[in-house]
Amino acid sequence: MTPSHILTILSLLLLSGVLVLSQDYEANYLDYDTNDSLPEDPRLSVPQQPDYDGQLMYSYECASECFCPSSYPFAMYCDHRKLKAVPNIPRHIRHLYIQHNDIEDITSKPFINATSLREINLSYNKLQSSKVDKDVFSILKELIQLHLEHNNLEDIPSPLPKTLKSLHLGFNKISKIPADATRKLTKLTVLDLCSNRLTDAGIKGKILSDMKSLMQINMCNNKLKSMPADLPESIQQISLENNSIASIPVGMTPNLLSLRMPHNKLKSVAYNAFNLSKLMELHLGHNQLFKPFFVPRTLEHLYLNHNDFTGRIELKDLNLSLMCPSLDLGNPNMLTYIRLDNNKLRGPVDYYAYRCFPRLIMIFYGNQRKDDEEDSETKKYEKPDRPKRPGGNKAIE
Repeated sequence: MTPSHILTILSLLLLSGVLVLSQDYEANYLDYDTNDSLPEDPRLSVPQQPDYDGQLMYSYECASECFCPSSYPFAMYCDHRKLKAVPNIPRHIRHLYIQHNDIEDITSKPFINATSLREINLSYNKLQSSKVDKDVFSILKELIQLHLEHNNLEDIPSPLPKTLKSLHLGFNKISKIPADATRKLTKLTVLDLCSNRLTDAGIKGKILSDMKSLMQINMCNNKLKSMPADLPESIQQISLENNSIASIPVGMTPNLLSLRMPHNKLKSVAYNAFNLSKLMELHLGHNQLFKPFFVPRTLEHLYLNHNDFTGRIELKDLNLSLMCPSLDLGNPNMLTYIRLDNNKLRGPVDYYAYRCFPRLIMIFYGNQRKDDEEDSETKKYEKPDRPKRPGGNKAIE
């Protein structure tokens, strides 16, 4: 065998060996799971950005007497549980609902850590002013809403936090509003004092004028004989139902949208008392009114039921012209609803009333009373067709 043949044979053997090795390597590579990860070196690991819930590990803390739903972790429900004391409030709680219980006194202790509280509902309890710690609410620097309706409070809790926007004190025994109770409430928008024992003597001076953001004041079902004075210009809604108020001053707040004064002792109203450019609702039912007054163009709902208006419901008899001194088709009166039932008016509504109030849709006028008759059943009167000219078919414009 020549040397050249020997070299050829050796080359073939070496090539076959290389092919076998390469197949084994490929087989081993294909068996390797590329999805498997190597053990992570803790020294080189980078922590993930924690989510919001992870940051609030304490958000599931809850007083044992109450319920804190995981879907609403910032609220604690303690209502209807016959509690006699306020339980400790976790730091993260923002909304505390503890109404309908038997709580008579409140100390500052349960609120020490409750620095996030924004809303408290303590209505329908047995709270007494003498048993409420003086600074129990003032330490809550985030508080916005406070509900204390249906308790036995004789005074407005004071001091209150400056952040408060809504204060509900209805159905208590409050007879006065001290100046120090409202002086710093510059952010308050709603003050509800309905069904208390307020008198004119209990609202002296300019105690309400300091509340520069006040938009709604409710003092229904009290013992007032006159309207509260010096209301801030921010006022938009006044509710004074069921008092003994006999007059309405001229020059009320210019931003007033709604005035509700049914069930008072009003006999007459100054002609320009309601010359307010934004007034939309005026409720004067169940009084003793008998003279008309100026109605602003913005007014949409007018309640004059159960009064002493007399005469026909016409321009010349009811003097609707006084309520509508001029016609302006480009700027018409917005009145759409008026209630006149249980007065002493006669006859149907004359069509010409609709010229003053072209948007008027419905009048509730009922069967009017006579001097010796009691209240009658309310009926509704819809806008009639235009009257026709005598001897012609064309309607009067």
